Amino acid sequence: MRKRLLALLVTSILVSASLMTLDPAIAAEARTPLSELGKDDPYIWMEEIEGPRALDWAKAQNARSLPVLQGDPRYADLEAKALAILNAKDRVPGVSFAGDGSLRNFWQDKDHVRGIWRKTTLDSYRAAEPTWETILDIDALSEAENANWVFKGASCLPPDETRCLVTLSNGGKDAVTVREFDTTTKSFVPGGFVLPEGKQNYSWLDKDTLLVGREWTPGELTESGYAYVLKTLKRGQALGQAVEVYRGQKTDVSVSPFVLRDSDGQVVAVLAHRGVTFFESETYLLEGSKPVKLDLPLKNSIQGYVAGQMVVLMEQDWKGFKTGDLVSFDLAQLKAAPDKALATLVLRPTARQSIEEVTTTRTKLVVGLLDSVKGAAKVLTHGDRGWTVQSLDLPANSAIGLGSSAETDERLFITVTGYLAPTTYWLVDAGTLKLEQIKASPDRFDASTHVVEQFEATSSDGVKIPYFVVRPKGVKYDGSAPTLLYAYGGFQVSMTPAYSGVMGKLWLERGGTYVVANIRGGGEFGPAWHEAALKANRQKAYDDFFAVSQDLITRKITSPRRLGIMGGSNGGLLMGVALTQRPELYNAIVVQVPLFDMIRYSQIGAGASWVGEYGDPAIPSERAVIAKYDPYSNLKAGQKYPEVFIETSTKDDRVHPAHARKAAARLEDLGYPVLYYENVDGGHAASANLAETARRQALEYTYLTRRLMD
Repeated sequence: MRKRLLALLVTSILVSASLMTLDPAIAAEARTPLSELGKDDPYIWMEEIEGPRALDWAKAQNARSLPVLQGDPRYADLEAKALAILNAKDRVPGVSFAGDGSLRNFWQDKDHVRGIWRKTTLDSYRAAEPTWETILDIDALSEAENANWVFKGASCLPPDETRCLVTLSNGGKDAVTVREFDTTTKSFVPGGFVLPEGKQNYSWLDKDTLLVGREWTPGELTESGYAYVLKTLKRGQALGQAVEVYRGQKTDVSVSPFVLRDSDGQVVAVLAHRGVTFFESETYLLEGSKPVKLDLPLKNSIQGYVAGQMVVLMEQDWKGFKTGDLVSFDLAQLKAAPDKALATLVLRPTARQSIEEVTTTRTKLVVGLLDSVKGAAKVLTHGDRGWTVQSLDLPANSAIGLGSSAETDERLFITVTGYLAPTTYWLVDAGTLKLEQIKASPDRFDASTHVVEQFEATSSDGVKIPYFVVRPKGVKYDGSAPTLLYAYGGFQVSMTPAYSGVMGKLWLERGGTYVVANIRGGGEFGPAWHEAALKANRQKAYDDFFAVSQDLITRKITSPRRLGIMGGSNGGLLMGVALTQRPELYNAIVVQVPLFDMIRYSQIGAGASWVGEYGDPAIPSERAVIAKYDPYSNLKAGQKYPEVFIETSTKDDRVHPAHARKAAARLEDLGYPVLYYENVDGGHAASANLAETARRQALEYTYLTRRLMD
């Protein structure tokens, strides 16, 4: 539940919920009817996601833009190189422990475009070429059912994990269909559980019972489009026979089940997570005759259960604990007295640290930390005197990722990577602290020509903003280096060092410089780094980005003629703000699956769920703040905008494609050159398979080459 973005990136304060924490003067403001916001927009018809007029417009844009980029003599080579890397047979497959003793993996390549879900053994995985056994072939399934299935994962019932809820998406949408699958027979269970398409949350309670949040009756969704009613569904029951166990409010962001289990797979607590806002939640214990609210702060994130302890990340100061602290509750005491249980400090990060990931083995808690935006990992043990901490001796100056852990023993997988160092896969014993490098990804580009440095820029309010520069060793500090700057800056998501074979091959190896800015709004230094750029303070994230851009120019690493920027989703909004506020700094802007129309964003797609991040356009004082940076309404004629490249997906039911469509249409109306690509499939990832991903990346780097290297 940490960094619930990512969700994903899909939730935030809704209108009535936000009034719970607003200043009384703001709460008293008369709300502007949503129907009045942007009602005169000439492109409002683009909000019909698959409307014939909108699709015809998108097809015409593709027909105009794609020949420009794909007709470039360098495009075919870039696409071929990207596809070769993405489809490479020697890629290291990431695996997860399964209760039946196997290691499982989902794999795509040129022969398995949609992918196969497969398994092997640990001994086989250690070999150079493991022996794999297919569990489910998504290409074959799609052909047999004449469907456009995209595999979205599987939730398997502990302890043996042979009965699974397989999640399938039509074309990559967030709305999914869920079907019960048996990994022993490698087939869907006849008469088994089936949840029809929808944005839904679910969890196993036992082999014959699910806990599900979904649209049970038409319209029974929050204003953000997510479930707020949880029900138990028994095997053999129709959806209409499910029994309600918890109901949130329509003004919530969402409600979802959260089941805690011990290392033997037994349920120790059944919880309902009520997302009052993206950053504020309530947790209810679903035992007895009615739900019981747990005494937790509004800003918290339950991380798991181990050694009788429920582990929680504090995302606000609370009862003597500080924002960013990791604490634990004795679960038995918490269940016995939900309003009186005491918390114990597990780990307190320093001012330059952030707890990024938490996982559990049979008896250990493993924590992934960022320390000055560099990774570390700690193993914690609970005993009579509280928690003790040990460090794992992993490579320094890298990004550390906590992978799958075993519930029956102390093993887990950890990944280590860097901008110039391919990912290595480590098998770790959290009990003995023994480390075994079990796999290493091959080099995908010549990293010997580049070095990595970390600098700081000073933002408009004096705050130091770190950023990484990956540059050629022999670069001349004369402003001539073609440079791509990437940032995100939202939803407490941290930008950490990561190896990208495609970026390295298509950009670094060809002499490019790559920069990642750790601007506010992210989580690089904990929740406070994120909160510093929320709502009324949103401009700080943009000022941070401009400060890094200017610092690159001041250091003569690059110049406006050679500086390009790229960002997606919330980062796409950042690109729009950069275009409208500081266009003189850049000569190329890649705008990926963006938010762009911030006056109407709360009415488009899942936009209502992000009001906690940006503010509520229906509240005049908050709309006034948004209007200052809203890219759509701030596009003006007579500016020195560079030609931009805007990308989206028709199947993106998270950030609606209307944002990208409107941006391109408005720019064209004002007389600016614009390149636009709308992929029919792909969802919020803008690509549903590796071939589509290679095409998108080749288009991006062709555009960047034309703008920055020519």
